[in-house]
Order: sequence, then C-alpha cells, then structure tokens
Amino acid sequence: EAQLVESGGGSAQAGGSLTLSCVASSGFTFDNYAIAWFRQAPGKEREGVSVIGWGDRRTYYADSVKGRFTMSSDWQKNTVYLHMNSLTPDDTAVYYCAADRQGPGSLRTYLYSVWGQGTQVTVSS
Repeated sequence: EAQLVESGGGSAQAGGSLTLSCVASSGFTFDNYAIAWFRQAPGKEREGVSVIGWGDRRTYYADSVKGRFTMSSDWQKNTVYLHMNSLTPDDTAVYYCAADRQGPGSLRTYLYSVWGQGTQVTVSS
C-alpha cells in the first residue's frame, strides 16, 4: 500500500496555476524526512523540482521553477504542497512526491527511499 499519496494534478493552460498535495498514508509520517517533488516527462530522466529539508525545513528549488513554484507544509496534517504558478508546457510531466530519511534537502533522486505513485500535470499553450 502506498505510503505517500499525491493529488491535485490535471490540465492547465499556459500561465495558469495548479497546487499539488502529498499526504502520508498507512501510518507513515514526515518526521525525520526531507520531502521533495520530482517530475518525469516522456523520454526524459526524472528530475528534482523542489525540496523541504529535514531539520531546518528550508526549501530549495530547481532553477527551472524558481520564482514560479513554492512549497509549503502542514505538519499537523502530514501534508506538503507544491504551488505551481505561471505554468508552461515544459512543466508537463508526472510529478512524484518522495521522502529522504534525515535528508539535508538534496534533489538527487537516488537518495530518496519512499515514493508516491505520481500525479499527471499537463500544460497546454
């Protein structure tokens, strides 16, 4: 059974906005984990989008989304969010939530041990 569940994906026009949610399930909690968003477009490698680190809970963003995407969290609800603004067709991908135990906030894919099932985001011009 999935331990991370993403939601909020769908279709948007260029310039539009979507907010993705990632909630822990099956008894899993975000305590002691960095939580990151990754995405994978067809024919491309999975890439890091943003992360909130364990401990200091600082956020970091890939250059491609800086100024457009913002992470937030509600730890009481065991939920993190990715607020996506000014979307472009290049943002089209399956978006995954992932957790890295005691992670410093890296966007290196191989460090993440727990993954959600992904949610599709499609942006049209």
